[in-house]
Amino acid sequence: MKIREHVFRTLRFYWEKPTAPRYDGGFERPVVVVGSAPISSVPLGFNPGYHVITINGSQVVSREWGREKPDVTFMTRNQLQGQNTNAMSVRGAVRGGSTGLLVMVHWASPLEELTSALRELEYGYDDLKILTRMERMALHHTVLGKLNLELTSNDRFSNGITGVLFALASGAPAVIISGISPLSSGHVYNDANLQRSHGDTDAKTLRSLVERGYPVYTADAEVGHRIGIPFWKAPTAEQEH
Repeated sequence: MKIREHVFRTLRFYWEKPTAPRYDGGFERPVVVVGSAPISSVPLGFNPGYHVITINGSQVVSREWGREKPDVTFMTRNQLQGQNTNAMSVRGAVRGGSTGLLVMVHWASPLEELTSALRELEYGYDDLKILTRMERMALHHTVLGKLNLELTSNDRFSNGITGVLFALASGAPAVIISGISPLSSGHVYNDANLQRSHGDTDAKTLRSLVERGYPVYTADAEVGHRIGIPFWKAPTAEQEH
């Protein structure tokens, strides 16, 4: 069955030729991708000119940095409709907030169901994008030059890595992760200490990006040591402008 699905999804990808989504106008300054790990650090040199991408409920972190409204937010269906501890915590974290571009990953239900759920949360957005599986595969293929067919849970990468790939595909001169710690557990918006999904795949993807010369950094020194990605020190003139 997996072989059949592998062939089908590969053929579908090359038949449909999906385009990797990009941020309108591109990113001209450093992009901070903020995750929800219990420990996160403000990147050195962070200022109002930096772009901010938040993942799930991590707006509680960027809000503390003085960025009330991120440029982009990635969420999934489960965060809006799930009944587990993590999903309910995410809804509590984003309730009453807003973002620039809201990207819903793998939303397959009617659009009205999505907009209704967002209204219930009193969550605002300037623009809304539904990211399909094919488009997410296109992001991976565009940046890393190979397909990730997402056939098993072990193959799939997280929303945080999706945000990193989106930033790179959109021309970011530097991508700094903060609060993205693939090998840790727990989330900043609850004390359930839940295990983080996709940890190994996320760590491997980050290493691959660095090995290929992409400007990917971490603001969390411990994450850099554990995964093997460089610590963000200070922007160069080219990255700053």
